[in-house]
Amino acid sequence: MTSVLWILVGLALAYCGAEAFIRGAVSLSRRFGIPPLVVGLTVIAWGTSSPELAVSVKAALNANSGMSLGNVLGSNIFNVGIILGLTALTLPLRVKLQLIRFDIPTLAVITLLAFGALYDSQVSRTEGVLLLTTFVVYSAATFYFAKKESPQEVVKEFVDAEPRRFRSVGVDLLCIGAGLAVLVYGADLLVRGAVTLARALGVTEAVIGLTVVAAGTSLPELVSSLVAAKRKEPDVAVGTIVGSNIFNITFILGLSSTITPVSQSEIGKVELGALLISAVVLIPMAWTGFVLMRWEGAVLLAGYGVYVALLWP
Repeated sequence: MTSVLWILVGLALAYCGAEAFIRGAVSLSRRFGIPPLVVGLTVIAWGTSSPELAVSVKAALNANSGMSLGNVLGSNIFNVGIILGLTALTLPLRVKLQLIRFDIPTLAVITLLAFGALYDSQVSRTEGVLLLTTFVVYSAATFYFAKKESPQEVVKEFVDAEPRRFRSVGVDLLCIGAGLAVLVYGADLLVRGAVTLARALGVTEAVIGLTVVAAGTSLPELVSSLVAAKRKEPDVAVGTIVGSNIFNITFILGLSSTITPVSQSEIGKVELGALLISAVVLIPMAWTGFVLMRWEGAVLLAGYGVYVALLWP
């Protein structure tokens, strides 16, 4: 019961900290004139991944590599299977050309690279540095394409989806600082509770990271995507998930494995296969009419159900 309480309190603090951090970061970004599409694909996408970042780095520092890796992989699978699935059921998601031509294929390629890195039992420091380098290259390319080719209606969707800007820079900085502090503390409680729960249930830390922790740290993405769907802003919903998944692999996994090599001894074929499928399946779904239909959302949800059933025999 104590471990479950730690997990719940940790999730609540991580979520509240992430929300404050995102609002402060978005408000500050807009003061510097960063385009709305870039803010959506980077600041918001990265901000919604801040719980995963805090948890994975904390787990890596504590030498809980199974938890660190499980959180990253599980979050990516959850983002596509549950969040995109539920969002597509709420509103068929029209996918714009930039996402189809660049971001979704990039996610598939990066996931293939991660799959290859994990297949030899661990992600080394060298591979971690390569992932971080990929993150820098992708971010630069995102800024370039967004400024060059953003259609007006896409920009408007991201403007409408942004949180309201605060009145002063001081409030921006206070939200960023306080949000990060609460987020880090929540992540610490969450990791402690998850490790204790894994030992009590007799399962690996990776399994808890792949399911309980991954679902909890993905709450910001879930809220952002469902709100975007309710506002009929499909680019925000899809862009947040795709950008978040790329960030999870390139930056979070890259940083965690740079801190300490991440072993995948607790990660099996089911988890790696689900990770690969979650990225590759978006390509044909996005290309068929440039829309994620409701029935495709149902397929994603069903696929996640199969994955969990295989993971928890």
